[in-house]
Amino acid sequence: MKTLVFATNNQHKLQEVRQILGEKFDIKGLSDIGCTVDIPETADTLQGNALQKAKYVKEHFGLDCFADDTGLECAALDGAPGIYSARYAGENHDSEANMRKLLEELKEKNDRSAQFRTVISLLYHGEEYFFEGIVRGTIIDEHKGTKGFGYDPIFVPEGYDTTFAEMSAEEKNSISHRGRAVARLAEFLSKLQ
Repeated sequence: MKTLVFATNNQHKLQEVRQILGEKFDIKGLSDIGCTVDIPETADTLQGNALQKAKYVKEHFGLDCFADDTGLECAALDGAPGIYSARYAGENHDSEANMRKLLEELKEKNDRSAQFRTVISLLYHGEEYFFEGIVRGTIIDEHKGTKGFGYDPIFVPEGYDTTFAEMSAEEKNSISHRGRAVARLAEFLSKLQ
């Protein structure tokens, strides 16, 4: 079984990725390799932030790894919160505060369309690879559901009448931005075996 490091301390993301990649890969998180640093994300794009995190692990631990960055992009807000999604209401990564701020900014807007976009950067045998996943949907005014994390309770994906937070992990992973990006990663990795 191939071991790869996923450069995250987010246990929700780690669990999602492990569910998607299944038994084919042994996925280690940052805590599994003894990395306790909050790796900076100072790039101005999702791809740049993902690559920055992957390079940090490669440079400091010498391990092949992948990292992701995800943003919620709202049409009416010119793509915001985008790369600032996790810290939209401040540095504390407070999902409730982030959702409150977003709903306040969308209050007077007619266009509630949005998309989640994930970019994965993979550093493997000295090469860089990128994989992207997008899911389009709508931001609703009220929280629905208790599953998931982040903006999941206010995001309804296209073709559904439930939020990500109302879906089972399997259902969400089958259509989510991260699920789509990880599926592309998995397809690529399976060709290397």
